Amino acid sequence: MKSTFAKATLVAVMSAAALSVAPGAFAGSKTATFQVSLTVEADCSISANPLNFGSTGVIDSNLDQTTSVSVTCTKNTPYTVALDAGSATGSTIADRELANAGGTAQVKYNLYRDAGHTQVWGQTTGTDVVAGTGNGSAQPITVYGRVPVQSMPAADTYTSTVTATVAF
Repeated sequence: MKSTFAKATLVAVMSAAALSVAPGAFAGSKTATFQVSLTVEADCSISANPLNFGSTGVIDSNLDQTTSVSVTCTKNTPYTVALDAGSATGSTIADRELANAGGTAQVKYNLYRDAGHTQVWGQTTGTDVVAGTGNGSAQPITVYGRVPVQSMPAADTYTSTVTATVAF
């Protein structure tokens, strides 16, 4: 038992002595350097909010509503945002359509880049898309929608799914 106690005491004393050696007591030191890097590539993301024209009876005046798409791009990255014609059969950029569930009835509408509803928003770069430059934060872009005066469609719910695309 004395031998075990003596060994434990000796180990404790030697450990304490080893820990108390100052760094300057070593014979020398060497250094090495290493490089740290990160490549930030041009990148963008896009999100969109729904556009709801609400409920109406007779469409005897324009129904105007807005929504927004949000683009987040790395700083100084140029981008364009395009909107397709939508999912309703027969819909085109110039003549967008909302369709009822069976696709048997349609309501005309369109999407614009300006509050005056004069610049249709489409998919042709340099012609009818919205351009911008990324700043590293989300940039909201207003989409102006209009259902123009038109012949009365049947009472129903009319929808379309529009795809917004950011190119960079």
